Amino acid sequence: MDNHKEDIDRLIKETLTQEEAKFYDELDEQNMIEMIGGLYKTKNKWIIILMNFVNVIAFGLFVYCLVKFLNTDNTNELIKWGSGGFLAIMTASMLKLFSWLQIDKNALLREIKRLELQISSIANKV
Repeated sequence: MDNHKEDIDRLIKETLTQEEAKFYDELDEQNMIEMIGGLYKTKNKWIIILMNFVNVIAFGLFVYCLVKFLNTDNTNELIKWGSGGFLAIMTASMLKLFSWLQIDKNALLREIKRLELQISSIANKV
């Protein structure tokens, strides 16, 4: 399977110009660190930075609620701190989920660009 993929990549690069081949190489699969770094290279990077800031605050609030929850004996306070901690951890989880969805979106866009480039090279060859 890998050999077949390498053959297709080689054929595509042969039909592309040098500039297009460089662009095609940039669209290769990324590791997780590169994917996370890619979040900060989009035009919406400000919202990712803001979300990370809010995520740190939400996690800090969760830790604070957890400490207060463990240090109280009053049932009403247990409910209050437990609810606050649950809300804080859910906020942090939803913000992380949004980031993962953005990573997935960027990966899909990269694959669509690869397909467009492949179709373009096939059209030029035919």
